[in-house]
Amino acid sequence: MSEKIPVTVLTGYLGAGKTTLLNRILTEDHGKKFAVIVNEFGEAGIDGDLIVGADEEIFEMNNGCICCTVRGDLIRILDGLMKRKGKFDAIIVETTGLADPAPVAQTFFVDQDVGDATRLDAVVTVTDAKWLKDRLKDAPEAKNQIAFADVIVLNKTDLVTAEELTEVEAAIRAINPYAKLHRAQRCDVDIAGLLDRNAFDLDRILDIEPDFLEAGHHHHHAEDVRSISLTVPGDVDPHKFMPWINDVAQIQGPNILRSKGILAFKDEPRRFVFQGVHMILDGDLQRDWKAGETRESRLVLIGRGLDEDDLRKGFEACAA
Repeated sequence: MSEKIPVTVLTGYLGAGKTTLLNRILTEDHGKKFAVIVNEFGEAGIDGDLIVGADEEIFEMNNGCICCTVRGDLIRILDGLMKRKGKFDAIIVETTGLADPAPVAQTFFVDQDVGDATRLDAVVTVTDAKWLKDRLKDAPEAKNQIAFADVIVLNKTDLVTAEELTEVEAAIRAINPYAKLHRAQRCDVDIAGLLDRNAFDLDRILDIEPDFLEAGHHHHHAEDVRSISLTVPGDVDPHKFMPWINDVAQIQGPNILRSKGILAFKDEPRRFVFQGVHMILDGDLQRDWKAGETRESRLVLIGRGLDEDDLRKGFEACAA
């Protein structure tokens, strides 16, 4: 049997639940140790701080999208990991929500050193039962992520009716009838059904993209989607922040594909972690701020037609 390290590419459109699934993988009692590579869209990373696994090696790539400008970084990180072989059992690569998984998967076949040391086990795509049909209309990345999936987690099934669920499954099956599909709420899937499945099917991928193994494959994102990163150097007042972010979501929600933040609330020892997709917001107090950790409040919004100056002024006005 091959001694190559298995790699799972975890993908899915903005807000589908990739980080939630990653946290489930890292916290369940499966006896495996993972190295995790996280890539996110935007100049100021926040996903790395949202990953709960304290024992895993986390490598962040924030200088661009993994499928475009930073694939060289991915190769360098993988090369570095191979020198530490034996300290982990598998690798998980979490892509940005805008990534085309094809060039990421390609890395494991066209780079000789990476291909000799690793084995692409599966492309796992998380999809949002409520918003996927809209994204299939305006986001080609969402379709590519489904087409390349070996395993699909259809998440947030509790947010749709039975009829809507049937429709979204049919839309997925029209794109990819082969992938194993798991229904989920908050990504509550059996982790054993996702990992070490040896599910990646190169022949199927070559049917979709005959030039998959040719170098130079490149991907362009929709240029109207941008990321805005906002920071308040200190605490914010929850009595100002909550009504402000609710107003932002109600007014600009259709244009906000994804929002997330880690906030320091005045007189609160715990971090408030905030996540949103369009007008649906969710947040909770999580772990304590660590001794020596800088208390600051960060917010990232990804969407179309967002007014950065207005958002910045609004967030800064929430300062405690």
